[in-house]
Amino acid sequence: MADITLNRLVKTYGRAEVIHGIDLAVADGEFVVFVGPSGCGKSTTLRMIAGLEEVSGGEIRIGGRLVNEVDPRQRNIAMVFQNYAIYPHMTVRQNIAFGLYTSKLGKTEKAAKVEEAARMLDLTALLDRRPAALSGGQRQRVAIGRAMVRDPAAFLFDEPLSNLDAQLRAQMRIEIKALHRRLGTTIAYVTHDQVEAMTMADRIVVMKAGHILQAGAPMEIYDRPADVFTARFIGTPSMNVLPVAGEGAGLAAAGAGAPLLAGVRPQALRVGAPEEEAALSLTGPVTAVEPLGPETLVHFTVAGQGLIATAPPHETPGIGAEVTARAARGQVHLFDPATERATGRA
Repeated sequence: MADITLNRLVKTYGRAEVIHGIDLAVADGEFVVFVGPSGCGKSTTLRMIAGLEEVSGGEIRIGGRLVNEVDPRQRNIAMVFQNYAIYPHMTVRQNIAFGLYTSKLGKTEKAAKVEEAARMLDLTALLDRRPAALSGGQRQRVAIGRAMVRDPAAFLFDEPLSNLDAQLRAQMRIEIKALHRRLGTTIAYVTHDQVEAMTMADRIVVMKAGHILQAGAPMEIYDRPADVFTARFIGTPSMNVLPVAGEGAGLAAAGAGAPLLAGVRPQALRVGAPEEEAALSLTGPVTAVEPLGPETLVHFTVAGQGLIATAPPHETPGIGAEVTARAARGQVHLFDPATERATGRA
């Protein structure tokens, strides 16, 4: 196992700089998830760690060793890709064993490592099948098994679940997290899916346009987002953000040029919540209603801006009906409208 350190890491393509001097320390055995929209630089960062992209500036250290100029095969890392990258003409056993192709282990030792990986990944009964006979989730487990048998210092995952359907993604999230608990190996994982980030990571790294905006534990980022982008990107449905004026319990929706931006998560903005406990009250017509079982999402507008609140499960206000939703004190995030950085709570 090994820690991974990025020091002022830069990547340029021609004159265009796409990674802007980022710093990050991934602890030995830590599960870190890079998350952000397409084009934010998360996969480029991962590929530089793997040695698949050249470093334009700064340093990458794995286990304390500078690896900027080290061949990918010599970095003692294993990468799992989005498209599985397993060989269709080989059996599951042969595909997993391919990870040991350059190993100096004996035939018996290699076979034992393949069997152990198959057992951990619930692939034992499938060892003699070819990929065409496997589900997407099983193929991804084969790719992980091929990486596992190498006993790498770190695993790098590049959007490994994006080709799976929703049910398989949920299952594989649990399996990969359980695998990490068993192996204790350092993992750097890239995804655009904030649900994957929240449910799997020890620490989330939020990226935008080649910068790291915030790095922290999942609930730290959810509860204390450092800026508007992070606040909106982490959490489902996305945080409501609107201009407000006033202070304390006197916040009210305002137009452009207001002195503050207020952010409130739909789960904290409750239709019919008590007025005396509210830091922010918002009233407007309903535009859509989404019953979800445990709660109902109520879409409504205030001053022309669409917002989402929650209501009890069996309350479904009619389209066009006027509703008032309130957020309790301590649940309203405040941001500077110029910098969009967090300034506190109301």
